[in-house]
Amino acid sequence: MIFNVQVKVTLKPTVMDAQGTTIERALTKLGHDGVSDVRIGKYITMRVDTSSVEEAKKAAAVMCEELLANPIIEEFMVEVV
Repeated sequence: MIFNVQVKVTLKPTVMDAQGTTIERALTKLGHDGVSDVRIGKYITMRVDTSSVEEAKKAAAVMCEELLANPIIEEFMVEVV
């Protein structure tokens, strides 16, 4: 079976997000007061051909650990939709 998988990769909360800080400052300068704690991440979609939802999640998690995310500074969430 083919499963649609979504992966969200974000910096760990303890890692400073310089890109998020820059965007937050720019939004404030554009008049968007009240914006705070901007964090930037990656959103990855893929189709995984495997036998079950659980296997699709496992396969995507392995891909994240091996290539899609840096486990030292990033965390990821896998969802089969």
